[in-house]
Amino acid sequence: MSPAKRVLDVTLALLLMLLLAAPFAVLLVVLLAVEGRPLFYVAERMKAPGQPFDLWKLRTMRPATQNAGVSGGDKQDRVTRTGRLLRRSRLDEVPQLWNVLKGDMSFVGPRPPLRLYVERFPALYARVLESRPGITGLASLHFHRHEERLLSRCRSPEETDAVYSRRCIPRKARLDLIYQRRRSLCMDLMLMQQTIRRVLLLRNKQFSASAKR
Repeated sequence: MSPAKRVLDVTLALLLMLLLAAPFAVLLVVLLAVEGRPLFYVAERMKAPGQPFDLWKLRTMRPATQNAGVSGGDKQDRVTRTGRLLRRSRLDEVPQLWNVLKGDMSFVGPRPPLRLYVERFPALYARVLESRPGITGLASLHFHRHEERLLSRCRSPEETDAVYSRRCIPRKARLDLIYQRRRSLCMDLMLMQQTIRRVLLLRNKQFSASAKR
């Protein structure tokens, strides 16, 4: 990561933490009343081969003893009503500002993978994780919704794993490597702007759909 990119990350993370402190505290109180504890979901992810870190998110699913692998259709019945809203608005990822501040992640980069897939595809992730993992990125913007559709059809952990390995990982990696070749502060700012625009667009669609009911 370049010094300029790190300065941008730290400055923006601190600014957003300051701006979001009060509304996020209110959100936590609401979630505590509606969903109960735990409020946060902490899971191991990889920032480089052999370098794990704890990724922080707001909890969007009912806790389960077995929760390995990516989320597919086999886990959809565990997603709470508020969890769906948090995911669509990406508010569940606000705690990752802490990961950015610590240096585990950047605002823009490949999504941090599970150890399982880094160890299964070591050569591929050795290249992809030359970029610091990010909250958003080229693959997140241009493949995430298609990935959700693919995985939502899966009805078992085994099927989810197979579809994710065969159809998602290679295509996301291709986009992540395109970003890696072209990355710059201007590109990062453009991808962050596109992410904000998409989140606002989805929120407006949700409000419109709710108003029609």
